[in-house]
Amino acid sequence: MSLLVPGTGKAAGTRRRPTGVAVPAALAGLLVLIALAGPWLPLPDPAAGTLDDRLLGPGAPGHLLGTDSQGRDLLARLVAGARPSLVGGVLPVAVAALAGTALGAVAGLGGRVTEHTVLRALDVLYAFPGVLLALTVATVLEPGLPTTVVSLSIVLTPAVARVVLTEVRRVRTAEYLEAARVGGASRGAVLLFQVAPVVAPAVLVYCSSLVGLSVVYAAGLSFLGLGTPPPAAEWGAMLDELRPVLLTHPGVAVLPALAVLFVSVVFNTLGDALRRRTGDGTTPPPETVR
Repeated sequence: MSLLVPGTGKAAGTRRRPTGVAVPAALAGLLVLIALAGPWLPLPDPAAGTLDDRLLGPGAPGHLLGTDSQGRDLLARLVAGARPSLVGGVLPVAVAALAGTALGAVAGLGGRVTEHTVLRALDVLYAFPGVLLALTVATVLEPGLPTTVVSLSIVLTPAVARVVLTEVRRVRTAEYLEAARVGGASRGAVLLFQVAPVVAPAVLVYCSSLVGLSVVYAAGLSFLGLGTPPPAAEWGAMLDELRPVLLTHPGVAVLPALAVLFVSVVFNTLGDALRRRTGDGTTPPPETVR
């Protein structure tokens, strides 16, 4: 008969299965490093090309991954496009994390009227599908990376706010919060020093999964001409440029799509691994973003 460890429900002496955080975390770090070090890597100029070298296949002399329809080196453009693509994926999630944490915490600690008001405001944003809302905001603003960040931040904030509100509801009647209030701590101090450290793990886990979705959204906006404008290298814009040759030169046309897919898989895997590591069963998967 095996003995159970008190409070865990697990048999004593059983080994915990690895959650696999190291591999996706290392790959995510490598992607960020490539994006940051791109300008200093020994690669051709991503904006320079010749029509004599147009649409060379992978493995062509001097062009490891081939060239695009203007003869520009695809490896250099993929590396150069990593920075705006990752910024368009990570920065909106960071903004949504801050704004959503503030909204969710205020709603959870501000009383019934405040909570009801915040929830109804979030419901207005939830009434629109995420892609449609991002397209609407991006259409109103001038195309560019700032537009991508603003539109995706608006789309992602309600989901983060609901995650935070769920966590705050779970702890807002805890004894240590009551003790802090009785001791004269202000609402801001309670939020900053008591509530924020409790909800931070759930926000981190959830937002790590949102990065992959945000990268896909950002690439979609650029594909439609609402994100980073050409001739700057960006994976979504590169997809649009190579779309006419998809059937004739699929080996080069699908490379930006594979880059977007790879980043999405890496960050989704990282979020799932973090969720298993923390045992967080309250954080919904990123598919809950419309």
